Amino acid sequence: MLDRYGRRIHYLRVSVTDRCNLRCVYCMPQQGVEWVAHSAVLSYEQLLRLVGLLARLGVDKVRLTGGEPLVRRDLAQLVRGIRSVEGIQSVSLTTNGVLLKQQLPGLMEAGLSGVNLSLDTLDRAQYAAITRRDALDDALQGLEAALAAPGLSVKLNCVPMGENDAQLVPLAALARDRDLAVRFIELMPIGLGSMLSRRSEAEVLQRLEAAYGPAAPAGRGDGAGPGRYVTFAGFAGRVGFISAMTHQFCGDCNRVRLTATGFLKTCLQYEQGADLKALLEAGADDRTLLAAMERAILEKPACHHFSEGRSLGDEGKTMNQIGG
Repeated sequence: MLDRYGRRIHYLRVSVTDRCNLRCVYCMPQQGVEWVAHSAVLSYEQLLRLVGLLARLGVDKVRLTGGEPLVRRDLAQLVRGIRSVEGIQSVSLTTNGVLLKQQLPGLMEAGLSGVNLSLDTLDRAQYAAITRRDALDDALQGLEAALAAPGLSVKLNCVPMGENDAQLVPLAALARDRDLAVRFIELMPIGLGSMLSRRSEAEVLQRLEAAYGPAAPAGRGDGAGPGRYVTFAGFAGRVGFISAMTHQFCGDCNRVRLTATGFLKTCLQYEQGADLKALLEAGADDRTLLAAMERAILEKPACHHFSEGRSLGDEGKTMNQIGG
């Protein structure tokens, strides 16, 4: 499945819900947001049908996101269903980890391939300030459970935003004694994130090298995502950077997003794509759905324009609405 720029699109991020059990400052306002009605969210049956069609077009990697995906009931059922789709090689999960310890056994039995756990600080008071919830212990227990799960790929994601500067070195240290990828993700100017400070890859790397010495290149990871990796002397794991603002990687973009409400979104910044839920509800057959998917992917934008300050449609939405 190629877009008009020759990029092979084979990685699908599926938002299963806009709901979340945290209220992170770069994602949602303190008072929360108006949730999407249950009737507007894709059912698991609809999701599996769409994933199956996208697999026929070449998608082989699926990542489940939210909101927080683990707040949706019976997520293991969806994981099992996606793993049974012909052509799908892996199903992974992005989570805040708060509910992970309890649900991980069922998810592993269903065939979960990997977990990306979002954690911006190891300081309890700061965690409560950033997430507006006192749930650090639960998140850390989720991380430990994931690290203990045999064969599970585990990555930790941190968003450097100035106020957690002092936590960047301690978070990276989690990769010193274990096979873990700790990744620093540049804050995108989406929704509330547009009003917060951010730290660039260069600024984070400077802090890490001051603590651990020169960084050595460590490849590009599993090839599915845009992370660039380094390691430090004595580290068992790696440190990664996803730097969409200072190291734009759109030329190698291989992904599309399916929102919880069934919109096939081809770029984080743009509104354009295909309303697949509307087609489903209108009784569209597979041929019609495949054609809509192909048209949307063919017209996938060349790149984002966040650094230019240009508005292209979806910057005003919160990240839980778009899908992480």
